[in-house]
Amino acid sequence: MLWVKSFHIVVVARWVAGLFYLPRIFVNLALVAPGSAAERDRLLLMARKLMRFTTLLAVPAVALGLWLWLGYGIGRGPGNGWMHAKLVVVALVLGYHHACGVLLRQFVAGTSRYSHRWFRWFNEAPVLMLVAAVILVVVKPF
Repeated sequence: MLWVKSFHIVVVARWVAGLFYLPRIFVNLALVAPGSAAERDRLLLMARKLMRFTTLLAVPAVALGLWLWLGYGIGRGPGNGWMHAKLVVVALVLGYHHACGVLLRQFVAGTSRYSHRWFRWFNEAPVLMLVAAVILVVVKPF
């Protein structure tokens, strides 16, 4: 079980690191001056590659988490309300990941309607979700 837990932590850390950086690319894309095609294309290439990478990491992160939860019974049974809350956080992270994909497609299509300030705030969400998940797993407040 400790091997599965170790790989889960490593994969989740890499996945969330990608979700930390992808919106930073969106900030830069929102700041690209009209007519700066080379800069826009370079940032879009970076964003596409990072999105692909984070998606590939999300799959084993969720699979290993399910293995720990269903296979080893971590967080099951009475007194494990923290796991229900953590599952909500995981669903939020998956939703955020999906939203990043939608926003990337909007940038590619040239239909993004958000400012760089909006993306700066959007960029803070995965930090808050990571803090919540770590507190729930380590402290187990309920």
